Amino acid sequence: MSVVQEKFGTTKTGEEVFLFTLKNKNGVEARITNFGAALVNLYVPDKDGKVEDVVLGFDTLEGYFDNSSFFGVTIGPSANRIAGAAFTLNGKDYQIPINDGENNLHSDMDNGYHKRAWTAVAGEDEVTFTLEGKDGEMGFPGNKKITMVYSLSDDNGLKLKYHATSDADTIINLTNHTYFNLAGHKSGSIVGQLLQLNAGNFTYVLPGAIPTGEIKPVAGTPLDFTQMKTIGRDIGADCEQLKLVQGYDHNFVVDGYDGTMRQIAEAADEESGRRMKVFSNLPGVQFYAGNCITPQDGKDGAHYEPRTGFCLETQYYPDNIHHSNFQQSVFGSGKDFDAETIYQFV
Repeated sequence: MSVVQEKFGTTKTGEEVFLFTLKNKNGVEARITNFGAALVNLYVPDKDGKVEDVVLGFDTLEGYFDNSSFFGVTIGPSANRIAGAAFTLNGKDYQIPINDGENNLHSDMDNGYHKRAWTAVAGEDEVTFTLEGKDGEMGFPGNKKITMVYSLSDDNGLKLKYHATSDADTIINLTNHTYFNLAGHKSGSIVGQLLQLNAGNFTYVLPGAIPTGEIKPVAGTPLDFTQMKTIGRDIGADCEQLKLVQGYDHNFVVDGYDGTMRQIAEAADEESGRRMKVFSNLPGVQFYAGNCITPQDGKDGAHYEPRTGFCLETQYYPDNIHHSNFQQSVFGSGKDFDAETIYQFV
């Protein structure tokens, strides 16, 4: 396996951007750009060998300049929400961008890592992306060095491996925001696709999708995905938690979390026969059913609407800095951020 590199465009500030292609012996092919360390294409054969691209995105670099739905990108330094767009760390108060009501979402809409041109180095069967974050950037403390490695195995596993250091304690909660549609990105709604989450609990939220700090069982609620069911079966249920975020957009608590790799989810499209297992060493996964995708044109003439893709964003729980009972995503002072996620097609 070798990595193919081609030019993808130029940023508004004149930086060259590239597209890197990884392909295995089974016809699975991943194309990644160093702009936002984004997964642009993921081609996967169906049960009859027909190959389709199963992730939402854009044909050109320019599509990623706005990308209000965060198709495919790597989010950082802090994914998901922080209440009040502020936090206190080691006795010092920090203000970060207010960009989601009164809260912070995904660090910064224009300056977050998803809008940065990362440095890229292609290896034999992987691509390594790096960037540096300066102390005070977006309001977060610490000079940070971020590394993300994409690799594709011959057992059809797309691995995303993260490492980050900081010279001061800071919040680091990196994730990838790929939207999957296992029938193919042009195929329309995902509500008929199947999902199972190895998560018997979720973090209960208030308006604004901010956790209360309570961890509640999914049993007896529409958020129960402990047995495989269609995404759409209960999405319209009369349930306050669903109404608050217009469907599923919740952090699920991974069963048995101990910092080691474990299967956290499985998704499937029965008609195509595509099945994807998700593995991670992180304590949470944000299942987002694409409820609020902005109607827009995507790759290959596709038109994306709400619920035409779903996300499984591996992460530390949102707003953990304000909840001492949550696993903390504070790193620095000799403690590095290390995370790994695998999306494997079986």
